Amino acid sequence: MRNYLNATGLFNQQEIDEFLSIGKRVYLQKGEFYLSEGEIAKKFAFVVSGVLRSFYYSSKSEEITYCFCFNNELISGYSSMVTQLPTRENIQAIDDCELIEFSMEQVNQIIGNKSNWLQFSKEIAERNYIKLEQRIFILQKENAQMAYNDLLERHAEYLNKIPLGYLASYLGISQRHLSRIRKEATYI
Repeated sequence: MRNYLNATGLFNQQEIDEFLSIGKRVYLQKGEFYLSEGEIAKKFAFVVSGVLRSFYYSSKSEEITYCFCFNNELISGYSSMVTQLPTRENIQAIDDCELIEFSMEQVNQIIGNKSNWLQFSKEIAERNYIKLEQRIFILQKENAQMAYNDLLERHAEYLNKIPLGYLASYLGISQRHLSRIRKEATYI
């Protein structure tokens, strides 16, 4: 987390130390939930290790995985955290995870209206928007093979940890189709 904040070039060491002092280590076991549908998100976390997935239930009560979160990324029920309304998503550990968790109440007390923290928040929101936009483009513009290859190219080390059902749901295809794609993948 320190490296993540240092890389922004926005903070001095005292600001980083103060911020990190309010973080607490949280460990999730495989299958455990970080956030469940109906809760109001009042926290976020930095992923030290492990893989998490965000999913929701369709009108047919099917789980739809729409996001994976890997090491050195932030995770939260972002829209719920912003609106303070109950979330419609679930965030679940795919394998054992170590997180550094931050309470928004404590974060807001520390950062206040300091311009560097506001800039940091803006950059996070922009990154998340771009990530979402790229996901939409690849799902709508490309075929599932291209979407799989994109994920394989960016996060190959994690793909064996993600159950095929979650991966197929993320790609919007059946497990059978995913098996064919995996056999044809050039990166394996």
